[in-house]
Amino acid sequence: MKQSAFPLQIGLHRLHQYFLLTKPRVVQLVVFCAVVSMFLAVPGMVPTRILIAGMLGIALVAGAAAAINCLIEQKIDAVMKRTRMRPLPKGEVNSLETVLLSSVLGGIGLGVLYTQVNPLTMWLTLATFLGYTVIYTVFLKPNTPQNIVIGGASGAMSPVLGWAAATDQMPAEAWLLFLIILVWTPPHFWSLALYRAQEYDAAGLPMLPVTHGAAYTQRHVFFYTLGLSIITIVPYLIGMSGLMYLAVAVVLDAVFLFYAWQVWYHYTDRIAQKTFHWSILYLSLLFIALLVDHHLH
Repeated sequence: MKQSAFPLQIGLHRLHQYFLLTKPRVVQLVVFCAVVSMFLAVPGMVPTRILIAGMLGIALVAGAAAAINCLIEQKIDAVMKRTRMRPLPKGEVNSLETVLLSSVLGGIGLGVLYTQVNPLTMWLTLATFLGYTVIYTVFLKPNTPQNIVIGGASGAMSPVLGWAAATDQMPAEAWLLFLIILVWTPPHFWSLALYRAQEYDAAGLPMLPVTHGAAYTQRHVFFYTLGLSIITIVPYLIGMSGLMYLAVAVVLDAVFLFYAWQVWYHYTDRIAQKTFHWSILYLSLLFIALLVDHHLH
């Protein structure tokens, strides 16, 4: 009994390491924003087949992109405390396994989107995959402190993918949601980079606190958050949402601005860490407010 259980434990451990390669928490947020966008795109219920296939396809391709990101950055990840326990730096999986895993997940995901959703969503998801793995990971991240500003476009695509899945279209409303995530991305990541600046420096990555200093980055965290607060009011102004969303957005923006102000004028690593974690909750609550308001508006 013990002998048969041992190989099973090894197999489950290996599967868990493959799962970790896909950065499940990041994928979860991507899929969540895409699903909310699906529901915002239609007046009633999203067709079950589109909902399930869209979630599955986007999740699989996002996981494939995350695995390739881990593959390309495995030497960088080994240097940084935040990432050195990932499967590749630890030697739990090898490069060939990562390529095969990404190929299988990405191939199945794209196939599901093409056959069960629509070709537009498949092509948009493929473009997002290439934008993240090639344009951002290979070219932008190691070469420019504006990597997050430009490369954030890939991460911001999830609402467009969701809207395209539900309607086979990409209207202005979908791109407004894209813009919200795009402007949210710099204060989100720069808050992290501020209290991890020494790690990024040791890894040779030109994150903004490394190239321009903490004070410059702290100021930009605040002004990007201010810009985000303005943009999040636009759904109400164009009639995309109602007063319920507006009220929630104003409260969420006020809290985010308070944290960003603290980062600028009363900086500590603890404040930056709190700002980073709040930014994740902020985006989730903002999209939940959009969804609830959509069914009340």
